[in-house]
Amino acid sequence: MKKFTPFTFVALLGAVVLLAACSTVESPSLNEIGIYSAGPGSAFLPYAQGVAGHAFASGLKVRALETTGSIENIRKVNVETNRAGTVFMGSAYEAYTGSGAWTKGEKLTNLRALFPMYETSFQMAALNSSGISSLHAVAGKRVGVGPAGGPAEVFFAGLIEVLNIKAVIVNGQPADMVKDMLEGRIDVLWQGAPPPIPSLTQVLERAPATVFGLTADEQAAMIKRFPFLTAATVLSGTYKNQTAPIRSAAAWNFVLVHRDFPAADAYLLTKAVMSATDPRTQIYPPAANTRAADAAANTFLPFHPGALRYYREAGISGLK
Repeated sequence: MKKFTPFTFVALLGAVVLLAACSTVESPSLNEIGIYSAGPGSAFLPYAQGVAGHAFASGLKVRALETTGSIENIRKVNVETNRAGTVFMGSAYEAYTGSGAWTKGEKLTNLRALFPMYETSFQMAALNSSGISSLHAVAGKRVGVGPAGGPAEVFFAGLIEVLNIKAVIVNGQPADMVKDMLEGRIDVLWQGAPPPIPSLTQVLERAPATVFGLTADEQAAMIKRFPFLTAATVLSGTYKNQTAPIRSAAAWNFVLVHRDFPAADAYLLTKAVMSATDPRTQIYPPAANTRAADAAANTFLPFHPGALRYYREAGISGLK
């Protein structure tokens, strides 16, 4: 019989501790995490695809799901406990408080935040041949604003209402609206995304065009109408032939889930994405603010407990 020595005991104890540690390594409870995003030509879709690619290295299976954008994503996530969604926080505020006209007074209170994506600001583009280079010049013109009921439409409609500008609103997916502009079915394309906005860049690549923003008074009017927006500036050179800064207004985008989304999956997805050392190259070029420190940009929506667990481990305090 082999003699039991103190060394043997220590070795056995170490093996037991190691086995216990291995057994506590968390695994996702979902076979796949679907992230509702938006359609071709949007910024949400490539962002969600970038998250899927980056999370794969952490052992998570994530898939980007095409939708019409924020409002559809909000409606889905508010009732589905196994999906995430990319969401403009202006729309999330309207949903959570029931203050948006599109909510018809209903408060969508099942929404919970996971992690920050980037800031969305709004710009417009028009072909040089149209002679349009300012917001007031869109009066009476056909303005493409993206999907019906989406954030771009909501904020454009609110802005021209307070400025008493009458324009014809046209809906569609961003990629389709680029074609509409080039073929003369719309006069102006208004979009919101991290600049350079993909659809506006596509217009500039295919025809002589100009990207423009707001005057100081228009910017102030937009922020007064939508107080969760902040002043923003698009630096010179962001767009082709842009020689001066463009004044705009902006708000954050976050990935949201249902309050009953599995805690382990919320924790693992947040940890995987927030662990990116350079989110611009690992996830999506405009995603410089996909960082744990920027989680505090969400000031009204509760965080999912799984996400909060990660932020506490990362030393981020003050989140609720």
